[in-house]
Amino acid sequence: MKYFYGLALIASVLLWSSCRNDFETSPSTGNLQFSKDTIFLDTVFTNIGSSTYNLKVYNKSDKDIHIPTVRLAQGEASFYRLNVDGIPGKVFEDVQIMANDSIFIFIETTVDVATQTNNTQFLYTDQILFDSGNNEQKVELVTLIQDAVFLYPERFPDGTTETLNLGTAEEPVLIEGYFLDDPELTFTNEKPYVIYGYAAVAPGKTLTIQPGARIHFHKTSGILVANFGSIKANGAPSSDPELMENEIIFEGDRLEPDFSDVPGQWGTIWLTAGSTNNEFSYTTIKNNVVGILMDSNDGDRTLTLSNVQIYNSANVGLLSRTGDVYGENLVIANAGQSSLAVQWGGRYSFNHCTFGNYWTNSFRSFPTVSLDNTFPISDTEILVADLVEANFTNCIIYGSEQREVAFVEDESAAFNFNFTNSLIRFEDPQGDFDGLPNYNFDNAALYTNCVFNADPVFQDVTINNLNIEEGTSGAQSIGLPGALPLIDLNGIPRNANAPDAGAYEATVFPKGG
Repeated sequence: MKYFYGLALIASVLLWSSCRNDFETSPSTGNLQFSKDTIFLDTVFTNIGSSTYNLKVYNKSDKDIHIPTVRLAQGEASFYRLNVDGIPGKVFEDVQIMANDSIFIFIETTVDVATQTNNTQFLYTDQILFDSGNNEQKVELVTLIQDAVFLYPERFPDGTTETLNLGTAEEPVLIEGYFLDDPELTFTNEKPYVIYGYAAVAPGKTLTIQPGARIHFHKTSGILVANFGSIKANGAPSSDPELMENEIIFEGDRLEPDFSDVPGQWGTIWLTAGSTNNEFSYTTIKNNVVGILMDSNDGDRTLTLSNVQIYNSANVGLLSRTGDVYGENLVIANAGQSSLAVQWGGRYSFNHCTFGNYWTNSFRSFPTVSLDNTFPISDTEILVADLVEANFTNCIIYGSEQREVAFVEDESAAFNFNFTNSLIRFEDPQGDFDGLPNYNFDNAALYTNCVFNADPVFQDVTINNLNIEEGTSGAQSIGLPGALPLIDLNGIPRNANAPDAGAYEATVFPKGG
């Protein structure tokens, strides 16, 4: 009982002391110290809230102090929002800081470009002011606000949202989405686009995306192309590879640097069954769940990829089912499953492509490239289609796992593939795949002049830089001469007599890089 009484007494004292507000403090004298003198909030879109940023305010004196006022210079009219030591607002009085202690101030902003300027972007600034008069101190606030074209499903009066039916009338499969109107079927480079839900291209329509366009997706959003519809996303070479001013970029709508390489921020570009003549060139697709999902088509070429990069896919970079796909100078890197997954057969041709997978976000049990002529639709039913051809010429297929190619063949349908003058990683030290015909790497009909398990020496796989190093790369000079394209992804002419495998000709890496 005495023990319990002692605990109760201590608890009551702590509670009493923590709730007191009558202890004496001294007013600040303008000697506060700050973790930063300027808070740069990263670029945000108009009317979209920023991330939360923090400022630490230090009282390094031996006295408990109070700051008479902490306020935004623009007061209640400011588009910034503060939270001072747990209390939200824009103006605060008598903020207390104990001796040799500190407090946190959290900052956010949401700004409407239309109320500020006619430009498509501008700097929005304010200040946090501490005290006034001779004791006033300040911390600057700066953020870039960017205007955008927002596309989103209609909200109905009953609270429901516009949807697309991916199933049938009898068995509907609904997702939030909407068909683009004719004026919306051209994406320009004048403003970025921010898409909520799935923006759909109606049957028989074409979505044209101009060079330099930027398309941003909210969580679980994407683009869907319907039967007989097409997407033409044809960028152009950029004068500055760092700026990529003429390249088309698809990514999430979080612009902060911490989100620049985070997988799974948005859904996919879904080229549904029957879509046709889809084209992507000088385009980067990043930070998605599936970069491109290409559904079946028995007619014309479904997808052409030229000078395209697909990065940081939570599941698969390019997933194609019975597609007819041609790719050149294509790089697909770092996916949670496969960089390239071919299912349910189809027809494929890849020249000078680099498929690399060094995924580190979780355990990866799938190879970089998988070829499959089946498609399970239930626990008991599997669809089968001919893999008419899958040809890889002057390609690199490499990654962090020992076995970076895999084959799933149903012998009731065709299963035709060939790798020519390509660099492939497949290590089988225990001989687990001995005797399996598709893994007979001595069969020249399947593996023509290929090189195995020689390090391509990529420049920096952690940031999706899959350039290869001159003089050390296992992909150097192993390519078949004359295979298109004759210029690499960097715009460098290929060696006419002995080109390098992959999307890039070898280069001399900068020192330290």
